[in-house]
Amino acid sequence: MLTLVRERRIQLTLSSAAPVLRIVLNSVMPVDLGQMGDEFMAVDGLIGQRFEEWTRDKNSLEARLSIYRQIRNMPYAVIPELVDAAGYREILKLGRGSCTPKHFLLCNMYQKLGMLVLYAVYPFRWDESEIDYPPRLRRLAEELPLSYHLACRVDIDGELVLVDATLDPALARLGLPVNQEWDGVSDTLLPMNPCGQEQLYHPSEASLMRPRHNEKQLAFYHELNSLLEKVRRL
Repeated sequence: MLTLVRERRIQLTLSSAAPVLRIVLNSVMPVDLGQMGDEFMAVDGLIGQRFEEWTRDKNSLEARLSIYRQIRNMPYAVIPELVDAAGYREILKLGRGSCTPKHFLLCNMYQKLGMLVLYAVYPFRWDESEIDYPPRLRRLAEELPLSYHLACRVDIDGELVLVDATLDPALARLGLPVNQEWDGVSDTLLPMNPCGQEQLYHPSEASLMRPRHNEKQLAFYHELNSLLEKVRRL
């Protein structure tokens, strides 16, 4: 779950977002990776390696789709250690993760393609999910506080397109809205039903999205991950 530690909204209307988005992105100072630790740089190097593998000999649309599919196909699992603006990079070592590390990674790679990206955050409640929870998981879901889902808005041909790579294809067996065939230009489906308005954040504000997990949430994540693994083995 994401906890937004400071109110910081970028107010955009989608009909006129692209010009404003360029102004916002160009006004933010880049992060100096030279100040980061060796371990951070090593994992960041792995991102560069995967980026090269996933985009080699592809045009811009093919590269965009290749990155998207590789991240979408990673099994969805809530791993608290990855829900972090730096720790998300470990998703490439573990090969699985939730919406937050997936979209931190997607943003990183799309920026390498020269694309303009914002984070899109949506409030939701786990007990309103389309998943047919077993009784124990249902009880845990009902006790959870408001949660936040992370996706991306990407400037594609002058439009801020919703790009969501959360759910891996196997989870379609649960009746969830998996984005099986994205065309690279249209809005994707969200994996949940928002219970509030979308909020947009610049990638430089990723540190505002800090993980905070209590015991009930950790118990729910453990049970949810186990359920999803069982579904994949069907």
